[in-house]
Amino acid sequence: MASEVYSATTVANPKSTWCLVPSDHLDKIRFGIKLLEVLLSFVAFILEEVVSSCISCTALYFFEFVSCTAFLFTLLLLVLLSTTLHTRVGITCWPSLDFYYTAAITLLFFISSIVFAANNNGTDLEKTAVAFGFLAMAAFVVDLVLAFRSRGFPWQTGGKPVSSNGGPVATETPAETEKLNTETNATQ
Repeated sequence: MASEVYSATTVANPKSTWCLVPSDHLDKIRFGIKLLEVLLSFVAFILEEVVSSCISCTALYFFEFVSCTAFLFTLLLLVLLSTTLHTRVGITCWPSLDFYYTAAITLLFFISSIVFAANNNGTDLEKTAVAFGFLAMAAFVVDLVLAFRSRGFPWQTGGKPVSSNGGPVATETPAETEKLNTETNATQ
């Protein structure tokens, strides 16, 4: 008897998962692109770390900063958007945050790859690191294009209501067209 009463409340929620799977914020293609971004920025970071000497260490350190930041923050964003953890964070505009972050990292990867390509010893390791920097930048560009095609620019809503945190879109209630209480009903 007790198991019949309590069995319905103890069943696991099938929507609650901690696995990395595409969610309503990331479709399967963008999920794959984010994984590629993580991988390419990690390889660029590792290759840069192996470089033993540098002509202009400032260029090397800037490339290191960008590749490491891209790896860590993209991995964090991927985990947050692919699990239910994004609901526990106080951020309500995930598509905008993702778009702006991806645009900023794309620009930083572009600048740091050019600077590092111009100021290095010309070793094969440095050339490979620069190549992976440009490949990572290209993956971020593809992610930006896909985000634009699916949602448009975040600052242009086009008059459409924007969903916050994946919840229902808040709309204004229409004005009441027919009064429920008339003067004759209210006086009785």
